[in-house]
Amino acid sequence: MKRIVLLGASGSIGIQTIDVVLSHSDEFEITALSIGYNVQQLREILVKIHPAHVCVAKKEDAQLLKEEYSDIVFHSGDEGLLELAVLDYDVLVNALVGFVGLMPTLKAIETGHDIALANKETLVVGGQFVMDAVHKYGVSMTPIDSEHSAIFQCLQGNRHSEVKRLIVTASGGSFRNHTREQLKDVTVEAALKHPNWSMGAKITIDSATMMNKGFEVIEAHWLFGFDFDHIDVVMHPESVVHSMVEYHDTAIVAQLGTPDMRLPIQYALSWPNRLSLNSESMDFTKMMTLHFSPVSFERFPLLGLAYEVGRKQGNLPAVLNAANEVANQAFRDGRITFLEIEELVINTVHEFPYHKDVTLQDVIDADRRARMIVESKIKEKMVWDCSILLSC
Repeated sequence: MKRIVLLGASGSIGIQTIDVVLSHSDEFEITALSIGYNVQQLREILVKIHPAHVCVAKKEDAQLLKEEYSDIVFHSGDEGLLELAVLDYDVLVNALVGFVGLMPTLKAIETGHDIALANKETLVVGGQFVMDAVHKYGVSMTPIDSEHSAIFQCLQGNRHSEVKRLIVTASGGSFRNHTREQLKDVTVEAALKHPNWSMGAKITIDSATMMNKGFEVIEAHWLFGFDFDHIDVVMHPESVVHSMVEYHDTAIVAQLGTPDMRLPIQYALSWPNRLSLNSESMDFTKMMTLHFSPVSFERFPLLGLAYEVGRKQGNLPAVLNAANEVANQAFRDGRITFLEIEELVINTVHEFPYHKDVTLQDVIDADRRARMIVESKIKEKMVWDCSILLSC
């Protein structure tokens, strides 16, 4: 029985992780979980599973829930996430969204726990620190992202030294067929309608800007140890081929499947074994056409920026992620336009003082400062827009 601590139980990955665990209750057990502010959803989850520890965002909610569930130990806030990370269990499933996922991952590694990682920001902002800890403490890190799971599967049984390049596929998101001109007036509702996947709001917007794919390139660099000249992105709108690996003899190994995140979640938990999954199989007796095309950095500048930042490293990955988190949220809140996400992120990264040699505290400080800078830029823009309206 593999004991699991699940961080981010209310998100898309968290919900599907619970589904996987319930489907294989003889293999997995969730002993602790975290959820944000949705207490009602937590109550619905607790009907299905019975963790000994639960972390919620607000201390007041934790106190109220203690009275309702006397057999559960409740924790709260960022400190509560760290308390869950150091419990007695086997694997941490990190399905949190954003920078908040970094420190619990490091704490879990330092206390000897394996990691099943869906929180890409962990490696984007702290890749060197995280991978150094993985090697130091001798734990495993298996990927949950569909693209990284695909690469992970394509590498099984082969030597890394024989790999020519990693090929990460991209659906292109909600606006893959839009021109730059057409993007000027797109709405939040339209951006949240991903053509292939059902994901959380933040990641769906990141998919539309291709920031998500840029993060995945940086994550692939740290997970698999390949430099950025050997990680390519190709557009693949059908999302059937989840990613590929090309070897030196020009053979390309690909992992195909329907867009069901339960597969990479389950494989991350069961590896090196494969378990049955009640999911739709691909039917090759039906007509199927797959398309691939190059990705333009002019059309998707945040992807190009991610390559630039990934090569430079230092404090810039933390700046990139922080700027994007704030801008992404601001777009969803109706405070900026879709194209202003790119403008804010690009300008913040290029204006931020660059430091190559950084400590973990430097990364944390860069994250905090970048958020303040972007928020300030947004407020200045809103004041400017308001003044223009009043003068008209």
